[in-house]
Amino acid sequence: MHLEPATSAAERPAAVTLPDFRNLGVILRILVIAELASLGALLAHSADGFEALLRVPDSGLLFESSLLVVVLLLFLLSPWLGRLPYRQGVWAVIGLAAGVSAVQDAALKAWVGSLPTGGGLKAAAVAALLACLILAYFNWRQRVLSPALAEARLMALQSRIRPHFLFNSLNTAVSLVRRDPRLAEQVLLDMSDLFRVLLAEPRSLVPLADEIQLARSYLQIEQLRLGERLRVKWDCENAPLDASVPILLLQPLLENAVRYGVEPASGGGDVFVRIHAEGGALRIEVANSIRDAAAEVSRGNRIALANIEERLALHFDAEAQLRTFQKDARFVVQVRLPINAGSRVAA
Repeated sequence: MHLEPATSAAERPAAVTLPDFRNLGVILRILVIAELASLGALLAHSADGFEALLRVPDSGLLFESSLLVVVLLLFLLSPWLGRLPYRQGVWAVIGLAAGVSAVQDAALKAWVGSLPTGGGLKAAAVAALLACLILAYFNWRQRVLSPALAEARLMALQSRIRPHFLFNSLNTAVSLVRRDPRLAEQVLLDMSDLFRVLLAEPRSLVPLADEIQLARSYLQIEQLRLGERLRVKWDCENAPLDASVPILLLQPLLENAVRYGVEPASGGGDVFVRIHAEGGALRIEVANSIRDAAAEVSRGNRIALANIEERLALHFDAEAQLRTFQKDARFVVQVRLPINAGSRVAA
């Protein structure tokens, strides 16, 4: 077995890119910034705050309708905008916002008559200025926060996971040296392949296929140590193997399942892995049998779960979710994240 490290656009040196307009967090930020800018403009042109609130219905129809249409178009055009060079993408977004506002102004005037909006040219200029403000915010956030802070935090999280895995794997090999040297050699070869991938480059996102292969390699090591006590069932025939996922997403979940579900039981235990696509999202479920539902979960080491949850938030913002629960004498971890949304990390 030999695993080759894969590279993706998200792993190359950081370059300024447009945000992913299909990311829920990005959409929410656009709406919040736009609404705050609109309220700020009203306050700046009013004698007092109460007067500004009274003027909201007058200007709200055009602004809100234009904002919603622009956000919808950005959502639909996001894949095309993401392929454009950054400058061309910026001009496309600004032009889109200005064009929609101008057309909306003309359409509303034709429909309901005169409106106190100041004309289509003014509406287009205001929309273009607001688009520049929002894009400048995302540019600043990506330059200042994303590469430095997120990369540092990701590397710190991964460095806390790797030693635990290394020590467990070495202990497995040591336990087999005298009993079966050939199996011990196979464990060391599997470890060599695993760490060749992990240490080749500071990757953050990998194809799901690589993560599954990495997890299978880990389970082969544990299978040699635990034998028939470890029973694993896979259900990933419909998994989107090209989806981008954070590195070391699946292996720590399996390590927790083996450590807290299989090892403490005298007769071993079962580990269930289900990976599939559902409604445009990737769903990963890892479950392990437990002896005492009240005791086992409370004793479990939740460091890996906390690390995974934080990395999901860094990569996918509000679109990713990790939840744990107990069902039918099993401890279940479910992970949900958008398919291929990680190929372009939201700024």
